[in-house]
Amino acid sequence: MLENLNLKRKLSTEEFNRVLPGLQRRMYDLEKACWDNKVSSIVLFEGWDAAGKGTSVATLTQRLDPRGFKLHPISLPRPFEMSRPWLWRFWLCVPNAGEMAIFDQSWYIRLLQERVEGLVPEKQWRAAFRDIIDFERMLADNGTEIIKFFLHISRKEQEKRFEKIAADPLESWRITKEDWARHKKYNEYLAAAEDMLEITEATEAPWTVIEATSRRWALAQMLKTIIMALEERLGADTPPRAASDAAEAADADLRNAMAWLDDKEDAKDA
Repeated sequence: MLENLNLKRKLSTEEFNRVLPGLQRRMYDLEKACWDNKVSSIVLFEGWDAAGKGTSVATLTQRLDPRGFKLHPISLPRPFEMSRPWLWRFWLCVPNAGEMAIFDQSWYIRLLQERVEGLVPEKQWRAAFRDIIDFERMLADNGTEIIKFFLHISRKEQEKRFEKIAADPLESWRITKEDWARHKKYNEYLAAAEDMLEITEATEAPWTVIEATSRRWALAQMLKTIIMALEERLGADTPPRAASDAAEAADADLRNAMAWLDDKEDAKDA
């Protein structure tokens, strides 16, 4: 599946700058509508290291009301968490009515990193497929909208991004020897990701695989997907787009003014 994707898809800077204000404004309106109508949602990001999960989270939340969402960056379980049922820590992150829970990695860490790195026995990661399907179905049956993203880049693109980050004195700390070790196991992670996407695909919790070579393309597709899912979930309670369109012009003017001021400051510093 993943190897057949067109990873050359891209979006120009001009087009991205044109559509971004409207998408982010629409997200704000939908966040407010979900809050008012007590519609909870989960947006989770999986994908390769350096594929843009953090950038996606930042772009998604940039114009949202911080009172309406909670961000959960997920890493390997800590010792005290390992003494409990493995989904326990994720149950604690389930959103309240009207809230959006955003996951930078998620329970799928068990089917990817924990599986490939041999951190859990095969019996446990195989059982996790059933556990996750039941977990997501239970959340969906309770009214939670589940939106799952997998950001895909090639092995060559990942290496290119690692090298670029490592060469930057201010950013090099982000790339660790563990990242490079996982990069060497790209094919193993690819096989695990294929299994994950196939087995855990469900009507109530579908996967959206995004070609992430172009960050602008990936961000635009991510926002469009969330907007479409929330509009469908809200149904008749969806706010009219006219309100978003009217605010978009003012938002774009503000962005242009801020960009102009930044350019003036850069010129002054030069």
